[in-house]
Amino acid sequence: MLSMRELSRVYRTDTVETTALDSIDLEIADGEFVAIMGPSGCGKSTLLNVLGMLDSPTSGSYVFDGREVAGLGEAQLANVRKQNIGFIFQSFNLVDELSVRENIELALLYHDVPAATRRTRVEAVMDKVGIAHRAKHRPSQLSGGQQQRVAVARALVGNPKLILADEPTGNLDTAHGEEVMKMLQALNHEGSTIIMVTHSPAHADYAGRVVNMLDGRILIERRRAA
Repeated sequence: MLSMRELSRVYRTDTVETTALDSIDLEIADGEFVAIMGPSGCGKSTLLNVLGMLDSPTSGSYVFDGREVAGLGEAQLANVRKQNIGFIFQSFNLVDELSVRENIELALLYHDVPAATRRTRVEAVMDKVGIAHRAKHRPSQLSGGQQQRVAVARALVGNPKLILADEPTGNLDTAHGEEVMKMLQALNHEGSTIIMVTHSPAHADYAGRVVNMLDGRILIERRRAA
């Protein structure tokens, strides 16, 4: 699926140079569920942004689905990202004025998908995440857990090769957080490749592999026992 070699991200101003990622080596295979952990400021979010092609490395290699993407321009990155990656955010990022169905369908408007196909795919993904009974509701009428289900559906509806989840349970209580984690684990068992940033050791345990970061480097990796 993807491979990073000696990848670094350095931010520079006139007076300060900050190394957010320091010679990262990382490989993730199709169908893996990987959790990235570490203290605030360790580089987790920067790594996720580079993985999602929202940011570019300063040096090193990033091969995604057999293609070197580290040197691509913004327009090229945006095209690869649109076709291959789904994002799940801590803050849901739903549009309050739109219904559940419309929020999910919005993701397909950027893919030039015909209207009939959009309807079919939206219905299928709502069923998959268990939110179809709320299709006509607005986000403000949903619980936090339900809103995150909508966000997951929005990420899935484009049939992405990779799902990136940034603290997907950060704004949820314990019960709804567990609900979302079980859903992500089920999606992974069905074949979705998922990379998730989390502060929660309990939620990281849902992943098959945990990558711990410190000071912009990968400190240790461990695989969950089968």
